[in-house]
Amino acid sequence: MSDAYLALEDGRVIEARGRVPGRTRGELVFTTAYTGYEESLTDPSYEEQVLTFSYPLIGNYGVREERFESSHVHPRAAIAREFTDEVVEWLASESVPAIDHLDTREVVTSVRDQGAMKCGIAVGDGVTPEDAKAELAQCKGMSEHVDIGAQVSTPESQFFPGDDGGTDATVALIDCGAKGSITESLVTRGADVHLLPYDATVEDVEATDADVLFVSNGPGDPENFVQAQALVEHFAGDLPIAGICLGQQVVANALGGSTEKMTFGHRGVNQPVRDLRSGKVVMTTQNHGYTVADPGDLEVTQVNVNDDTAEGLENEELNVITRQYHPEANPGPHDSLDFFDDVLAMADAETKVALAD
Repeated sequence: MSDAYLALEDGRVIEARGRVPGRTRGELVFTTAYTGYEESLTDPSYEEQVLTFSYPLIGNYGVREERFESSHVHPRAAIAREFTDEVVEWLASESVPAIDHLDTREVVTSVRDQGAMKCGIAVGDGVTPEDAKAELAQCKGMSEHVDIGAQVSTPESQFFPGDDGGTDATVALIDCGAKGSITESLVTRGADVHLLPYDATVEDVEATDADVLFVSNGPGDPENFVQAQALVEHFAGDLPIAGICLGQQVVANALGGSTEKMTFGHRGVNQPVRDLRSGKVVMTTQNHGYTVADPGDLEVTQVNVNDDTAEGLENEELNVITRQYHPEANPGPHDSLDFFDDVLAMADAETKVALAD
């Protein structure tokens, strides 16, 4: 064990137990998820953030690579009331600083009351509060990384053939930081998936002969994903369009709407969402710090029960459907898995129209 200090933007410095040494900085956020720590830590949407777990014990069912959402850990550091040794070994293998034995309830309450804040972390033998403050000082002077997509997107296109017995649809998935389970959810339904870089061009999409343009989740401000927005603007009305999380925000910005940063965002596996047409409420997994403020040309079809923010957008005429939450349900719940069926049904309907013409 080693010394550890967490310096917060509100002026406090919290002493903790160091589990993985290192010094770093970032935006401090929290998740209320009590399972799915492997999925959270490998979710590209946490890029450049410091992730605090509100659930007190993280690691009680081990670490299994098949649960990972990407190839590596994305948060710059991890904080918990207590980490198991197995999780610590995993984080250490990726040189991700980790601290525990602090009051995470106080940290979460501070973020909830004051909003997501910058922080600095120093972990190691002999580190001091001043070391953590020095990290925080560097963080305060940094603006949000406008090209964050380059850190999380595939560098070149990849192809994933659909399983036999499903749809024959082809999906152009724009990788703004896509969770692996999004691709898996489409492939298991028979769709061929072309995973394209976040800065893919119109020609790149056309080369896939796609039936659907799909914009993935990802980190940071959706306004930074200008090329993905340009793709939506170009193909709207000609190609069915879907989006998840940041993808919903990108689609809204492209179709006359606007987005804004939330106070502390939605991060957890128990966010209640109400469908405005049926009145049905489902529980969802979420991880985002921005939301759609103005839906533009889209209709709000689902809202968050807690704060009425937009959770689902649609435009039947343009064949657009998006969700703010993560219907791929990793780590769960499974209430909204039918979203992928709706997307692919939209693609199949469009194909039938084309054949009839």
